[in-house]
Amino acid sequence: MRIFGKGRHRPSASWRQATDRAFTLIGDGRYEDAGALLTRAADLEPWLSESWFNLALLHKFRHDWEQARAAGLRAVALLDRDTGAPDWWNVGIAATALQDWPLARRAWQAYGLRVPGPATDSGEPLGMDLGSAAVRLSPEGEAEVVWGRRLDPARIEVLSIPLPSSGRRWGEVVLHDGVPHGERSTAAGHTYPVFDEIELWAPSPVPTWVVLLEAATEADRDALEQLASDAGFAAEDWSSSVRLLCRMCSESRMPSDEGEGEHLDPHDHSEPGHPGPLGHRTDGQLWVPERECGVAAPASLVRGLLDGWVADSPDSRDWRDLEEVC
Repeated sequence: MRIFGKGRHRPSASWRQATDRAFTLIGDGRYEDAGALLTRAADLEPWLSESWFNLALLHKFRHDWEQARAAGLRAVALLDRDTGAPDWWNVGIAATALQDWPLARRAWQAYGLRVPGPATDSGEPLGMDLGSAAVRLSPEGEAEVVWGRRLDPARIEVLSIPLPSSGRRWGEVVLHDGVPHGERSTAAGHTYPVFDEIELWAPSPVPTWVVLLEAATEADRDALEQLASDAGFAAEDWSSSVRLLCRMCSESRMPSDEGEGEHLDPHDHSEPGHPGPLGHRTDGQLWVPERECGVAAPASLVRGLLDGWVADSPDSRDWRDLEEVC
């Protein structure tokens, strides 16, 4: 096969040296220097799809979506296979970031995914029914893994209430990378991938609050979570849902906490006996009435929600120290 008047062949030693050095620089965060080398590699071997794939990757790391789309399209134009190439996945991410919906649909279909139904008025590929997944927010900072609903192969709607350190809110949509880093498994045997966030795609107007609850039983705690859900918002008992994991553990296959049973997980680096972010581990027997709870609700609703929860069972419920944190 001949492209641009040249036959396909192995890349030159100069191309390999420039590319290898570029990815070393990318690992060090030196994107400008890496870009110069990858541009040189593309000049040396412009008929190689890998030249443009590598440039598209670099632009993705830099969140330069216009350049990522341009380089990605050059890469897919040189492919010698019809479906399944990661080049198309990167094009799909860039197109989604830019809301270039016709290209996004084309990219997912070219990769081999089914995009059901006709395009919406905007062309946005909806209804792909990809299920639940976990996403690692702020992967280069104080990383936090939360649960969400996959809208398409590059976006997740956050359904957990993130801790304020992540800078993210319940209901936000984040753009995520295509290669999972870790898994979370449930007691039912289901396994879900953990994707890394790339950037915020759509913010949420709903603030995050932290409040200290006095909940005599788990049923009292559950009642607040259900009340918030019924109102169209969310509450989450951070005292039982948060674990502190090192990076190696977080990026491995980990069981998810479903609020029951023994939690003395050797990979859990939190401390027993303390509510809040350090209070995950218990013996599965002791219920601590004081709970640190995250609530996602508008300012006009949150106090009424908590007061209504207390009013339903005033002898076993109370709240204090409500604070907006994100």
